[in-house]
Amino acid sequence: ILPSLCSSVSMYQLVLASASPRRRQLLNEAGFYFLVHPSQISETFDKNMTLEDQLRDLSRRKAEVVFNEYQGIHKDPFIVLAADTEVIIHGEALGKPQDQRQAMAFLKLLSGGFHEVKTAMFMKESVKGDFVSHVETTLIEFNELNDQEILDYAKTSEPYDKAGGYAIQGEGKKFVKRTAGSWTNVVGLPVEKLVEIFKSKNWILKK
Repeated sequence: ILPSLCSSVSMYQLVLASASPRRRQLLNEAGFYFLVHPSQISETFDKNMTLEDQLRDLSRRKAEVVFNEYQGIHKDPFIVLAADTEVIIHGEALGKPQDQRQAMAFLKLLSGGFHEVKTAMFMKESVKGDFVSHVETTLIEFNELNDQEILDYAKTSEPYDKAGGYAIQGEGKKFVKRTAGSWTNVVGLPVEKLVEIFKSKNWILKK
């Protein structure tokens, strides 16, 4: 009797190596079942790398740390997913504003022009050690913002844990004139591409 096909297919536990509430929300809304195991690493960049390579390297390091930690305590198959998102304008990553003055400076810089949002994802599975690294890019055009709009927004709590100082899923959406590419990528995780990668790799997740 031939063994069941199902017996040769690994069912993976998805482990999110991030404390981001936005990534958790996106995965929940997309119907994923997952565990959260944030990585505890210094988010430093190698300035000799391109911005994309810096993002790839950071997401990889986040994933590897959690992969090694998780591997020591769980024997069942799992996939670690790590991600890092940056807002990039004129070839520079803005990061997260540290205070109101910096939040306002970011918004003035983004006002009336184009910028990119890039998210690097790194996924690694525990059965064969197979991994995928991917960078998703979305192009954003901002409306012209006046000083009062910028000040009012900077006075809220919304800008301060967001790359670039705005949330497209929140009040920051009023600043966005148009987007080209994945909307979920701007929030923090390109869910459509994530699903595509899982299907292409035949990585079947536990429900």
